Amino acid sequence: MTVLSEAMQAVRQRDRALLEGHTPYQHLQALHEIWPMVGQQYADIVALRDLHHKPAATLTYRELAEAIRTFASGLQALGVPNRAHVALFADNSHRWLIADQGIMTAGGMNAVRSGTADTEELLYIAEHSESTVLVVETLALLNRLGDRLKRLPINPVILLSDETTPADDQRQILNFSQLMALGQDHPYTPVTVKPEDLATLIYTSGTTGQPKGVMLSHRNLLHQINTLEAIVQPQPGDNVLSILPSWHSFERTAEYFLLSQGCSQTYTNIRHVKADLKTYKPQYMVGVPRLWESIYEGAQKQFREQTSGKQKLIFTFFGLSQRYVENLWRFQDMKIDEPHLSPLQRLGAGLVALGLWPLHQLGKKLVYGKVREATGGQVKQLISGGGSLARHIDIFFEIIGVPLLVGYGLTETAPVLSARRPWHNLRGAAGQPIPFTEVKVVDLETRQELPQGSQGLVLARGPQVMEGYYRNPEATQKAIDPEGWFDTGDLGWISKDGNVVLTGRAKDTIVLTNGENIEPQPIEDACIRSPYIDQIMLVGQDQRSLGALIVPNLEALQTWATSQARFISIPGDETPVPAGCSLITLDDEVVQKLIRDELTREVKDRPGYKIDDRIGPFRLILEPFSIENGLLTQTLKVRRPVVTERYRDMIDAMFG
Repeated sequence: MTVLSEAMQAVRQRDRALLEGHTPYQHLQALHEIWPMVGQQYADIVALRDLHHKPAATLTYRELAEAIRTFASGLQALGVPNRAHVALFADNSHRWLIADQGIMTAGGMNAVRSGTADTEELLYIAEHSESTVLVVETLALLNRLGDRLKRLPINPVILLSDETTPADDQRQILNFSQLMALGQDHPYTPVTVKPEDLATLIYTSGTTGQPKGVMLSHRNLLHQINTLEAIVQPQPGDNVLSILPSWHSFERTAEYFLLSQGCSQTYTNIRHVKADLKTYKPQYMVGVPRLWESIYEGAQKQFREQTSGKQKLIFTFFGLSQRYVENLWRFQDMKIDEPHLSPLQRLGAGLVALGLWPLHQLGKKLVYGKVREATGGQVKQLISGGGSLARHIDIFFEIIGVPLLVGYGLTETAPVLSARRPWHNLRGAAGQPIPFTEVKVVDLETRQELPQGSQGLVLARGPQVMEGYYRNPEATQKAIDPEGWFDTGDLGWISKDGNVVLTGRAKDTIVLTNGENIEPQPIEDACIRSPYIDQIMLVGQDQRSLGALIVPNLEALQTWATSQARFISIPGDETPVPAGCSLITLDDEVVQKLIRDELTREVKDRPGYKIDDRIGPFRLILEPFSIENGLLTQTLKVRRPVVTERYRDMIDAMFG
């Protein structure tokens, strides 16, 4: 532990040096006090571009600050009192941010959720949060909530659209423009808000039982604003591309922080993200692992479309560059699965890296530059969170020269607990604790702290830890002990330089009949390296071996089959069978053997492979895991209990 303490002391000293003189918001009592400051300091810099929504808008910081205050004045004109609870059900747009911060500027607290969430969940949140005001994206969403909403003590209702409001409704309903007009004619009355006051309720996804309302205070959120500059140092006017749900804690805190630094944020979506990357050439982008995987998969698809000669050249360069970066990490003592290299081993790795460096540079010039351009070519840092990042994705972005940092946290921690630093970007880790944050690993049973390098349950303590679960003291008591340590539910260990290394979720662990405990995420991350596997979820609780549900990459499979003079029959696909090809199905022996070989190779090539990691039976399923079918969360993580229940019969038959 002495080595760890010295390493963390060095990290904290560097953090303090970076933050010194760069935290103008330390004296603030509430989050919304930021906007008048940035409205003056960055007045004419573009704050928000929202060009894919109607109405489209581009707002400077001065205009954004004015709009937030006007929204707050409108609420006050309607008689909404200080500390009112306001349900905000909407998705990404400039009006979402105006409403979110307008509610806080009026002294209110908001309970947020996506407008696309299930109707029952939205009604539950509106009632459980004790909201008396509703801000809703559209009239259609308001109508979807129906008569049951009318039974709640909610009045007024604000639409974020400019639709005509119903005249026959007994509630007071205003559209966005009507509220803003009201606010322009009504002077703003300053409100008193304390740091410990509730700022927002963010409801967990509720994969098991009803969602819990995470209580985040102004203190929780301001801690993040005041410390994240120790990780990234954006400049005023830097471009940011926003694609994650704005109401989610990861994207939300990132937006607050980057806007507090004067960045220019552009809202994008899955449909437009490729074009927007090239158009706006962002310096920063916050995303989840699935987003970076899609960029990787897009590059792989382009490679597969090249002639066989070009493919061989491309993959040769990537192989050489992978050897280069892995030996460079060994030399720098930053190879997470080889933590005890001798000085002689490190020197040898450095010499190998030196020899491969010219070839890596040639690969940059001939191949990687074109891939890098797909991100806009001006990225300072991509920031990943919301889940485990597969090792091959980390290596890919290192090879192409696009800096990728990884952070770790939960909704309950506002959310960032740790993050990889640009000057110490330990691949495979979740980073070192951010300023004023403590992380420790304890035994699952005894809760005694474990020594450095030992795996156990990750606990965290700091100013960002939530106030508790709303109206749920029992759950709060289970999550936060009397000393303030929050149970993350994650398994992991701490490296010698203080990095948190996550190995899985305590509740996700699969226990085989031989007593072996398997963490599924690292194995799944290895399997999606295969070009033929798009998504995978391991199963096998109380079985003799692991099994897998696999969503195949049908395009890659079809290309492979055609090269074998075969064509795979996919239900609903009316593509004509190419001449000279025989018709097969996904259940055909050659397809099953291909997937089996892919699983075997990728699992065995994974660092730390054990014999129990082998995947036994598997099934191919055609319907992808998605938000729309309820199998992914809003941050694109697989809802394991939901998938398990959906495919219960298939899983039982798999092991039958």
